[in-house]
Amino acid sequence: MKTKTFWWAVRGAAVLVLAVAIGALAEPRTPRHLGGVINDYTPISGGMTAWEVRGPWNLNLKGELGRVDFSAALTAELSVLGQSPANVSAASLTQHTHHITMKDAAVSIERVETTDCPKFNPPTSGSVLMVTGDASVTANGNVVTPFDPSGGTSQLTVCTSGGPNVPYANVTLQFGKPASMHFGSQAIHSVVRHASFEGHP
Repeated sequence: MKTKTFWWAVRGAAVLVLAVAIGALAEPRTPRHLGGVINDYTPISGGMTAWEVRGPWNLNLKGELGRVDFSAALTAELSVLGQSPANVSAASLTQHTHHITMKDAAVSIERVETTDCPKFNPPTSGSVLMVTGDASVTANGNVVTPFDPSGGTSQLTVCTSGGPNVPYANVTLQFGKPASMHFGSQAIHSVVRHASFEGHP
C-alpha cells in the first residue's frame, strides 16, 4: 500500500514539474538589453509648429535586481511645418541637443489591459515592460536648462510593448515636470531596433 502511495506521489510530482516547465516556456522571455530610435514631434506652447526629436536610446536590465538604466541622445529643432519659407533657416529652427539618463529605475512587467502606458492603433498585445524613475535631462550639455533652472531631475516613464511577431516593438517616453514643460506631457514615440537576452547587444 505504501509502495502504491509512493508511486502516486512520484507521478503527481512529475506532473507538477512538467506543468511548471510548460508554463515557463509559455512565458515570453524578458530581454536584458533593448535599443532603438526616437522619432517624433512634441508640441511647443503657444506656437504654430512643433519640436522634432530624433535620436538613439538604450535600456539595460541590471541582473536580477529589478533595476534598469536608460539613456537617450536626441537632436531637437523646430519643425518646418507651419513655417514660411523665409523662416526656414538654421537660426530660426533653434537646433539643440538633449541627453537623457535614468539610473537604477524601477521596472515592472504588466498585462496590456491593466497598464497605464499609452495605447496603440492597431493595438499591441502581450506584456508591457514599464520603467519609472527620475531622469537627468540636459540641453546642449547643461543640466541647468530654461525649463529647469535648478538643474534637477524629472519623472520619466518608459513603456515597451509589441505583438505576437515582435514582442518588443514600440517604446514611449512620458515626462513629468519640469521636463514636460519642454517636451510636453504626451507620449513621445520610438521604435525598438534590437533586443538581446544575454550579454551586450
